[in-house]
Amino acid sequence: MTPANPPAASPRPSACPGLWRIVSARDGGICRIKLPGGLLLADQADAVAVAAERFAGGVIEATNRGNLQIRGIGGDHAGLVESLLAAGLGPRDAASDDVRNLMLSPLAGHDPQSVLDVRPLAEQILDLLQATPRFHELSAKFAVQLDGGEGVAMLEHPHDLWLSALRLEQRDWLAFGLASCPADGQVLGAVPLEQGLALVSAVLERFLDLATAEQSRMRQLLQCCPADVFIAGLGVDVRRDAVVLEWKREATERPWLGRVVQQQGMALGVAPPLGRLTPAMLRGVARVARQWGDGSLRLSPWQSLMLPNIAAANFEQARVELSSLGLLCQADEPLARVVACTGSSGCAKAQADTKADAVELAALLGSGAPGSVHLSGCPRSCAVAHVAPATLLARSPGRYDLYLRDAHLPGLGALRATDLTLNEAGAMLALPTEHLDD
Repeated sequence: MTPANPPAASPRPSACPGLWRIVSARDGGICRIKLPGGLLLADQADAVAVAAERFAGGVIEATNRGNLQIRGIGGDHAGLVESLLAAGLGPRDAASDDVRNLMLSPLAGHDPQSVLDVRPLAEQILDLLQATPRFHELSAKFAVQLDGGEGVAMLEHPHDLWLSALRLEQRDWLAFGLASCPADGQVLGAVPLEQGLALVSAVLERFLDLATAEQSRMRQLLQCCPADVFIAGLGVDVRRDAVVLEWKREATERPWLGRVVQQQGMALGVAPPLGRLTPAMLRGVARVARQWGDGSLRLSPWQSLMLPNIAAANFEQARVELSSLGLLCQADEPLARVVACTGSSGCAKAQADTKADAVELAALLGSGAPGSVHLSGCPRSCAVAHVAPATLLARSPGRYDLYLRDAHLPGLGALRATDLTLNEAGAMLALPTEHLDD
C-alpha cells in the first residue's frame, strides 16, 4: 500500500516494524502498532483481534514499550494497514509513525503516588513529534519517557531522554536525563513543568544538529559530545543546582499484576502468558473493560495490560472472567516469572525455542518475582529493554548460559553457569539468590 503521505527517505533507516513497515520474520510479517501512552480503547482492541485473524495467523504480542504487534502476517499488507487506520490506530501521515515513542506509566493520571498527571504534557509531546517534519528524521528506536512519579512505573528501561516529575518549592518541575533511565540515571537538570515541551523540542533539535547519520541514539552522540556541552547549547534555562543534581527518583515496588489501587476504584493488571495474546483473549479484555471498567485498556512495559477504573464490587468477577481466558492475574503464578523472546519458531537468529522452553522452565521454578527470569534466543535480548535479575542466553536448542544481573558489570551481568539444560537451570534458579554464587 502507498500511504496518502509517503515518508521521505530517512537518514536513519530502520529494520524495526511499524504500522506501514511490515518486517519479515520466520513466521511471517510483523506489524507494530504504537499506542499513545499505551492507551487502547476497547473498540480498537476488537479491531486488532479481527485484523490478526483476517490478515495474519492470530498471534498478537504485548511489547516491552507498551505497544502491540501482530505476527504471522500474510500477503495483504494493504488490507491490514487500512483496517488498523480505520480503527484510529495510527497517523495518516506515514512519516510520523516511527517517532511516536513516548512511554508512560499504565496508571498515569490514576496512581495515588503520582506527583502530577502527565497525560496533558504527553499529548503535547506526541503532537510535537508527529507535526514536526524534522523530527521524523529520528530513528524508530529513539525513545522518550515521561514519568509522573507513579508507584506503578517502569524505571529501568533506558531512554534517549527521560523526564521525571518532582515537587520543589511548592512548584512542579521535571528532572531529566539522557541515554539512561530514572532508576539509576544521572539527573542532568530540571525545568519547570510549563517548560517541559520546550525542553523536549530543544533536546531533539540539538540531537539532530549534532548527530551524524550513524549516531542514531543519544548514547552514541554522548560518546563524543559530553552531556554538559550538549545541555549548554539547548537554549533553554535549565536549573542545575545541588538540589536538582542530587535528586533521586524513589524506587517503586507497587504490583502491576492483579489488584492495583487507584486514586478512585481499582485497576486490574493482567498478563498474557509470555506476552502473547490470542484474539479471544484480547476480545475478552475489551469486553471486561466495557462491562466493568471505563472502556479503555493500558498496555504496560511489562508486556501486560491494565484495566483502570473497576469498581471494587466488580473486581473479583472481572478477574475470574479474565483468568478463565488464560490470562495471568496474580503475581505469584509461576509463568509470570518468565519473559521470553520469540525464539526459533519465529526468528531466524534465535538458537532455541525460547517460548516453549519458558513454559517448561516455569513449571520447575514455582512462584517468585514477576519477570525475574529472561530467556533470550540470541545476544540481542529483544524481550526486555533492561537487564533482568536472571538471564538464560540460548547457545543451542534446549541449552542455555546463566547470567545474573550485576550493577558492576556490563551486558547481562555475571556468567554463573554454561550449557545448562532446562532442568539444571530450573534447579539453580529455584535456589535463593545468595546460593547461586557458590
